[in-house]
Amino acid sequence: MTDPIPPRLRLRVHFGSTMLGPGKADLLELIAQTGSISAAGRAMKMSYKRAWTLVDEMNTAYNAPLVSSVRGGPEGGGAHLTETGTRVLALYRSMTGKVADATADEVAALNDMIARKDTDG
Repeated sequence: MTDPIPPRLRLRVHFGSTMLGPGKADLLELIAQTGSISAAGRAMKMSYKRAWTLVDEMNTAYNAPLVSSVRGGPEGGGAHLTETGTRVLALYRSMTGKVADATADEVAALNDMIARKDTDG
C-alpha cells in the first residue's frame, strides 16, 4: 500500500533574523496570480492581517519591496509582485527544484523505511 500523499521536502532559507520558506513563497505566488493580498491570504486560509504581516516582513527584509500594493478606492485596490519579488520567488522555486532533484534517491529510500499500517486486511 502506498501513501496517498507522497513525501515532500520543505526548504527554508534563514538569513539571520529573516527567513524564506514555502509559506511565504506560496503567498507571493498567489499574490501574483490573484492581484490581491487578501485573496492570496484567503486561498491559504490565513487572515488578512497575517497575510499583510508576512508581506510587510518580506518587504522590509530585502533591499527592495517584494510586493507593491494600492489601497482600495473608486478604482479598487490591488497588489502585484515587484521585479524583486518576481526574482526572489523564481530563485526560491529554482532552489527547491534542485534540492528535490538532488535528494530524490534519499527521499525514496527514507519513504521505503516508513512503517505503514495495512488497511486492506
